[in-house]
Amino acid sequence: MKKFLSQMRMFDPSHIADLSSFFAKLKGLSIGMRVGGCLVAFILMMGLLITFGNRGLIDSYVMTEKLTALRKSNQDIALENRDLKRSIVLLRSDLTYIEIVARNELGMVRKGDLVYRYAQ
Repeated sequence: MKKFLSQMRMFDPSHIADLSSFFAKLKGLSIGMRVGGCLVAFILMMGLLITFGNRGLIDSYVMTEKLTALRKSNQDIALENRDLKRSIVLLRSDLTYIEIVARNELGMVRKGDLVYRYAQ
């Protein structure tokens, strides 16, 4: 097996002694210590996943901020739509409003009005 791994260049045979000493030390520990170590490693990994993983705490915070911004934008657009609907209703039915819009936006004047022009 060692020969196969060394031929495949996937495993350096000089590290076999290091691994065997690691496993020997691991076997020397009590079951409680091994379970405790595995439990600590598991809790650490779960904490990292919960914090930094997909749909984790950081991702949730970013999505909450985006949702708040979208709700604010939606509210602004709804207010603008309400004002535009009010303007449409007035333009369809109120002649006084139509006259005001024609004077202010189009620069129209009524017959008999005096127009003053200032030289610049």
